[in-house]
Amino acid sequence: MSVQLSPSILSADFSNLAAELARVGDAADWVHVDVMDNHFVPNLTIGLPVVERLAQVSALPLDCHLMITDVDRWAPGYAEAGARSVTFHVEAAAAPAALARTLRGLGARAGMALKPGTPVDDHADLLPELDMLLLMTVEPGFGGQRFLDRVLPKIRRARELVSAAGLDVWLQVDGGVSAETIERCAEAGADVFVAGSAVYGADDPAAAVRALRAKAEGATAGAWWSVAD
Repeated sequence: MSVQLSPSILSADFSNLAAELARVGDAADWVHVDVMDNHFVPNLTIGLPVVERLAQVSALPLDCHLMITDVDRWAPGYAEAGARSVTFHVEAAAAPAALARTLRGLGARAGMALKPGTPVDDHADLLPELDMLLLMTVEPGFGGQRFLDRVLPKIRRARELVSAAGLDVWLQVDGGVSAETIERCAEAGADVFVAGSAVYGADDPAAAVRALRAKAEGATAGAWWSVAD
């Protein structure tokens, strides 16, 4: 399994997002776009028109994380706008399996996110419908938060469930991912890493992405799940 990095533009300069994307260059695998509606989470960011334009100017595929209500209605529009991966929160979805199938039918990867307090075992039956499972390592809504170590056992459990079922489901982590925490996430079983302030708070975002990748790859090489797989 390969390590993937998805820098979050939540920590970028919103006045010139095209230039901020260029600062990462081809060092990353995805561009992580946090969509917040001030209802599901207490913050308001960007919506469909901006995502559609970003898809037109970004050299990297868009990884959209929807922190919004009524997600069954709105999520398909992000796939239609050009997002290559669309992640919805299970806590906001009325019919998560049907939504994942719709997203896949539109040509996007289907991701499902869980808040830190949402048990992964309660939703294990949905894994075959997914391309990616996102485990939040902070409470969703704001960037720059402190990483929650209590989520590490849930990452490990998610990796166990994915491996036991023989599924090709990526395991993403988002929140407080930095040079100090990424190795712990990789060792626990994550393989896709969202980093915001750790990337865009650096003088050289592309170099920051490469450094994070190196740490994650080093930790993954000797991880229990990597050896087992």
